Amino acid sequence: MLFELIKGHLLLSIYILINLIVFFLYGIDKWKAIHHKWRIPEAHLILAGVFGIFGAVLGMLLFRHKIRKPKFYIGLPAIFILELMCVILYMKYL
Repeated sequence: MLFELIKGHLLLSIYILINLIVFFLYGIDKWKAIHHKWRIPEAHLILAGVFGIFGAVLGMLLFRHKIRKPKFYIGLPAIFILELMCVILYMKYL
């Protein structure tokens, strides 16, 4: 049953997987920040956020990570709104 669902919605399944990965990237970076470990570069987090914006924004909010940096708290929500509009249009017309 799950395979049939994934097979019918391959792009959506890939998009969800990417967002899960990005969400966990933000969580890992927050953990590394707390424990003074090697961090994921901001440029990589932003790039990951472009491809998995829902995971990035959710990771920022739940982990309270990168919420004081303007390029994250302004830039990523702006991308979030644009991608949300694209998803709505995709669902409506396809």
